[in-house]
Amino acid sequence: MKLRPLGNTHLSVTPLGLGLAALGRPGYINLGHSADLGHDYDVAAMAAHAHAVLDAAWAAGIRYFDAARSYGRAEEFLGSWLRARGIAPEAVTVGSKWGYTYTAGWQVTADKHEVKDHSLPVLRRQTVESLAHLDRHLKLYQIHSATFDSGVLDNGDVLAELARLRDEGLVIGLSLSGPNQGDVLRRTLDIDVGGAPLFRAVQATWNLLAQEAGPALAEAHARGMGIIVKEALANGRLTDRNTAPEFAASRRLLRQAAEDGGIAVDTLALAAVLAQPWVGVVLSGAARVEHLASNAAAVAVATERTAWLAEWLPRLNALVEPAESYWQQRAALAWN
Repeated sequence: MKLRPLGNTHLSVTPLGLGLAALGRPGYINLGHSADLGHDYDVAAMAAHAHAVLDAAWAAGIRYFDAARSYGRAEEFLGSWLRARGIAPEAVTVGSKWGYTYTAGWQVTADKHEVKDHSLPVLRRQTVESLAHLDRHLKLYQIHSATFDSGVLDNGDVLAELARLRDEGLVIGLSLSGPNQGDVLRRTLDIDVGGAPLFRAVQATWNLLAQEAGPALAEAHARGMGIIVKEALANGRLTDRNTAPEFAASRRLLRQAAEDGGIAVDTLALAAVLAQPWVGVVLSGAARVEHLASNAAAVAVATERTAWLAEWLPRLNALVEPAESYWQQRAALAWN
């Protein structure tokens, strides 16, 4: 994979990155996640499993890795892997996020797996924690799921602290969630602190089912922001694991396109995201080596089979769901 700039930041990324949401904790909402970990939740076993997937990602050419404070031990696993493999900070780009605290106690079932708090004390505490695990490898620090409701974009003390981190060398970004991602993103485009834009990268959901954020992401890209796409496989709904009866018609269309191209359904879904001209890096959420390999095949499809992909993309627009419906279904996914 070829390195390319992430917007107008000084960071370089590969088209595909690896997100550690499904690797750093026993429970997650991806379809079939429980089978991915082999039901072995011993911390040492999970660390070894995460390292094996990270090794495969590195071998595939991936050079962007994404974690968060709420992803259980994801930062710990990533940091220990970077040190064990002797990977220099300048050889890789690492992003992480603050604003949620992991509360599941290393259990698959819990009343709450994470608690959201975008206050200044949480930012300061979690910055120290993130740097303790990732040190100089940490390049991008993002507000985790910024929303209007949390008030974080109007909190002058938090914005000033983020500006201080920016001035000390971190690129500041934010991740988004929910049907009004585009509105929140547009609000951030004009936030300047200290005479300079504060947010230089955004991580948002966009996939074959959920495309409402596309126009705002294109606008942000035109303004120089780096665009990171998460949940490109819709938490497993855009894979063969989605056997829901109500998805039957969409599943037939996906399989028809994938079979026509001689590729897997997940490869097709990721290639469709990679084909968007405003995309900087698309995250794989793979929790197994074989899934990562299938995900990584999407890069070649998006770069070498552009005519075939361009023929199918308009037809695949039939898969798009109303934003409210998509996010309601996501909220109903079970932790497993």
